[in-house]
Amino acid sequence: MSTFKALMVTKDEAGAQHVGWTELTDSDLMDGDVTVRITHSTINYKDGLVLSAKSGVPRKFPMVAGIDFAGVVEQSTHTGFIAGDSVLLNGFGLSETHFGGYAEKARVKGDWLIKLPKGIDAHHAMAIGTAGYTAMLSVLALERHGLKPSDGPALVTGAAGGVGSVAIALLAKLGWNVIASTGRSSEADYLKSLGASEIMDRKELSEPGRPLGKERWAAGVDSVGSHTLANAISMTKAHGAIAACGLAQGMDLPSNVAPFILRGVSLLGIDSVMCPMALRLEAWKRLAIDLDMKKLDSMTRSIKFADVIDEAATILKGGIRGRVVVNIS
Repeated sequence: MSTFKALMVTKDEAGAQHVGWTELTDSDLMDGDVTVRITHSTINYKDGLVLSAKSGVPRKFPMVAGIDFAGVVEQSTHTGFIAGDSVLLNGFGLSETHFGGYAEKARVKGDWLIKLPKGIDAHHAMAIGTAGYTAMLSVLALERHGLKPSDGPALVTGAAGGVGSVAIALLAKLGWNVIASTGRSSEADYLKSLGASEIMDRKELSEPGRPLGKERWAAGVDSVGSHTLANAISMTKAHGAIAACGLAQGMDLPSNVAPFILRGVSLLGIDSVMCPMALRLEAWKRLAIDLDMKKLDSMTRSIKFADVIDEAATILKGGIRGRVVVNIS
């Protein structure tokens, strides 16, 4: 039986986690009704946490890392997919409870898969990845809340990261005046090329702030959490909203009720992992329409599968700009 390469997280008897390369066979794969030959994956902040071997993300061991993949169906007993279909998968417990995308093959439930939308190939699907898909879910949440560009600017925190970069490109194309918050002043030209109209030093948001700040934006996409999210909420205009989708600064929220009861501000939680399929399909449909692929290309670079461990360490240090595609095969 032929083998294939995978990047696996294991746990020893003392409870310490370890990350290393291994060879698997089809018989090692987990239960599912579709087997996929993976061609591309990507690196998100969550992947960095998993490969740090210190996180609590994996809940079963051993576990193949990687929360995304794109590839081609090899075998299927699911009625929605046949051999040769090009597919993608985000979340659904990959690298937590089910073997993930850092392998040359995966066996998963067909109910988790999405056929590649027209106009998006496997490379671009992973250039978007969970980060870009989460950015689109955030934009959709703001739209469902009734917010529109004429209501005022939109704030994007962690602007030079994956979620932030895609969020800026999406919001700008939809007509929003985008304020990009970043700790990397050297990325100002890059952020403006994506559509940001104003660059804000993240220090204005990352320290403890006042319970209620000056109203500055009507909407926001926050991938940072902690004091940054608290300050973003405190400066949101009356009846505006912030979509919260990340925790790079921390999981805490040192806020208060003032923005919620005095201005009617809303905090919109974004779940990309177990998001219902109907909303996933809507998000990917909109990405195919609303995301400028030239801007996506400008924020994306590719790496070899062998380099994924080093790259994952870099993302935890805030050293990655935009998106990274991992060429699996």
